[in-house]
Amino acid sequence: MTGDIKTLITEHEINKRIREMAQLISHDYHNKQVKLIGILKGAVFFMVDLAKALNEIPVTMDFMDVSSYGASTCTSGEVRVLKDLDEPIENEHVLLVEDIIDTGLTIRFILKQLAGRNPASLKICTLLDKPSRREVEVPIDYIGFTIPNEFVIGFGLDYDQRYRNLPYIGVLSE
Repeated sequence: MTGDIKTLITEHEINKRIREMAQLISHDYHNKQVKLIGILKGAVFFMVDLAKALNEIPVTMDFMDVSSYGASTCTSGEVRVLKDLDEPIENEHVLLVEDIIDTGLTIRFILKQLAGRNPASLKICTLLDKPSRREVEVPIDYIGFTIPNEFVIGFGLDYDQRYRNLPYIGVLSE
């Protein structure tokens, strides 16, 4: 299953960076409760590890599921909400947790949706940033890794629902 995958970011590098990000976030949200909102399904692995590392501040969690890819390796540009939040976010400090931001279209859509719900604050945290593909600018507050324009899998990222369970980030050969 992994013979056609080149490792881009190791499991050790991911775990180390998540701990570093958690320290920054804990500092920024000192004496505040933060609601992590994960974007399903890709951000689950990252969000769970991040939440565990955020042991200095109170954390709650919720999820949204949006789609812009389907079974393709390229975004369709059309974003659909498949699952909305379970709880309101009014007056909450919200940290939107994403696995990867590339074109920015999906995260911009989600930001607009959530900003209209009057959170006390709204920030973005992404494990991976792919700025070379950016079509719209989005304010990313916490970035794990900046990566080249390659299709990546592992640690929650998939190709046609496969490879999410890899403990590292890899590049799938064509």
